[in-house]
Amino acid sequence: MPKRALIEKRPWLLASLAAGIGFWVLKDSHLPGLYQMALKGAGVALLAAYAHARHKGADSRQIAAVMAFGALGDVLIELSLELGAVAFLIGHLIAIHLYLRHRRASISFSQKLAGAALLVLIPVIAFLLPAERAAAPGIALYALALAGMTACAWTSSFPRYRVGIGAVMFAVSDLLIFARLGPLAHSPLPDLMIWPLYYFGQFLICTGVIGELNSRSKPR
Repeated sequence: MPKRALIEKRPWLLASLAAGIGFWVLKDSHLPGLYQMALKGAGVALLAAYAHARHKGADSRQIAAVMAFGALGDVLIELSLELGAVAFLIGHLIAIHLYLRHRRASISFSQKLAGAALLVLIPVIAFLLPAERAAAPGIALYALALAGMTACAWTSSFPRYRVGIGAVMFAVSDLLIFARLGPLAHSPLPDLMIWPLYYFGQFLICTGVIGELNSRSKPR
C-alpha cells in the first residue's frame, strides 16, 4: 500500500507502527522510564483502536479487547511480571473464545497435528525453562492459556499465514521471556528478539482478523 494511502486510510496502523518500532529503538536509550512505558503500551493500544475503527461487530470488539489487554500487559509487566501475565491471560482467554467461534470447517491431519503440537509443547517448554523451579508451575499454567490461544488461532478460519503465524510469534516471544529466567539469562538474544516478535505478532493477528472480517462482510 502506498505511504499516502496508509496515512489516509490506516492512520491507527501507521501510529501503531511508529510507536512499536519507536519503543524498540529507544528502549535502551536515556528516555525516562514513564515515557518508555507509555510508548510501549501505545503500540498495541493503537491496534485496538484500529480494530474498533475498521470493523463494527462483536468479533471486532473481541479482537480489540485482546489488543487492549495486551497493551495493559505491556505496561504492567514493567511493574510486575505477575500483573502483566494476568492481563495477557485475560487477553488469551478472549482470543480463544473468538477463534473457537471461527474454527476452520475442514482441518487437514497435518494441521490438526500442528495444533496439537503447539498445545502440548508450549507449556512443556515453558515449564522446563526457568532456573527457579518454584516459579515453573505458575509459568506453565500461564503457558497453557498461551498454547490454547496459539493452537486455536492456527486452526481457526482466519488467515493462517497472518493470524496463525502471528500467534506463534507471540508464543515464541513469551518463551524467550521465560528463557531469560533460565538458560538465556546471560544471552543478548531475548532483549533483541522479544519485542519485535511480540509486537509484529500482535500486528499480524489484529490486521489478519480485521481484514478477514471486512472481507466476509462485503456484498458478494
